[in-house]
Amino acid sequence: MKHLPNILLCFTTLFCCANLSAQKPVDPDNFLIGNRKQPSVFLVGSFHFAYYNLDAHKTSKDKQVDIKSKEKQKELAALLDYIARFKPTKIAVEAGRNTGYLMQRYREYKAGKRELGADEREQIGFRLLDRFNLDTIYGTDDMPFVSSLRNSKDSNLYRPLIDSIYKDWDFQNDDSLSQLYKKFYEYKDVLAAKLPLLDFFKYMNSEKVLNRGFGAYLIGDFKLGNTRGADALAMHWYSRNLRIFRHIQQITTSPDDRILVLYGSGHIQLLNQLFECSLEYNYIKFNELKK
Repeated sequence: MKHLPNILLCFTTLFCCANLSAQKPVDPDNFLIGNRKQPSVFLVGSFHFAYYNLDAHKTSKDKQVDIKSKEKQKELAALLDYIARFKPTKIAVEAGRNTGYLMQRYREYKAGKRELGADEREQIGFRLLDRFNLDTIYGTDDMPFVSSLRNSKDSNLYRPLIDSIYKDWDFQNDDSLSQLYKKFYEYKDVLAAKLPLLDFFKYMNSEKVLNRGFGAYLIGDFKLGNTRGADALAMHWYSRNLRIFRHIQQITTSPDDRILVLYGSGHIQLLNQLFECSLEYNYIKFNELKK
C-alpha cells in the first residue's frame, strides 16, 4: 500500500495530459493580454511628398507627384478622410524629438501666414492636427546606433572598426535581385502618379508590399563578408527603427491613446513587424481601418 500515492499521481498525470490533448490550444493573448485595454496605434507609410531623394532610390523629376496640384489635393482630401476614421489623439512623425520648428510652421499656417509645404508631415500631419484640435506633433525619429558611436567622445576608438564593417556598404548593387527591386521601385513611381492617393496608400501599406519591400535589405550589401553586411544592417536600419519604436513607447501615456504614426514606407516595413508582436498596443493595420 505504500506505493498507492505514486500510482494515484501517475493516473492523475495521465488524466490531465489526456484531457489537455483533447482540448484546442489556447490563444496566447488569453494569458498575455486578457481584458487589458491597450492604446491603439495606426501606421501610415508614405512616399516623401517633397522628394528629398535621400534614399538609395531616387525619383526622377519627371516622375515626381505634384502634391500641391488641384487633382492631388482633391485626392489628398479623400486620403485624409480615410485616415481620420482612426480618430488620433497623438500624431508621431518622421522628425527628431524637438519639433519646435514644425509647431512654429503649424502656427504660421493656422494664422494664414504661410502655405503648407509639400512635405507629408505638413500635408497630412498638420491637417490632421487641425481637424482633431491637437496641440502637439511628436517627433519620434532617431539616428541609428552606428551614428551614435561615430558621434561619441570615443569615436576615434570606434571608427576603424565601423569603417571596416561599412566598407562598400551603400545599397548600390548590380546583382539580379537588386535589379528586380530597381524595376519595382520605378513601377511604384509611375503608380503613385496614376493611382488616386488613397488607392496608392492602400497598395503601399498592404502586407505583401511591406514584406517584400523589407526583403530588399536582405540581399545585395547584406551579403558582404561573412556576417559583415548583417552587422551593418543591424547597427544601422534595425537600430534606427527599434529606437523609433522605443520613442513611440515613450509618448504613450494612457490606454486611451490613439497614436497615428506617419513615416516613410521603408520604416513601416519594420515597424509593422514590431507592433504586430507587441503586447502593449492594439495595432490597427492601414487596410483594416473600419468606418
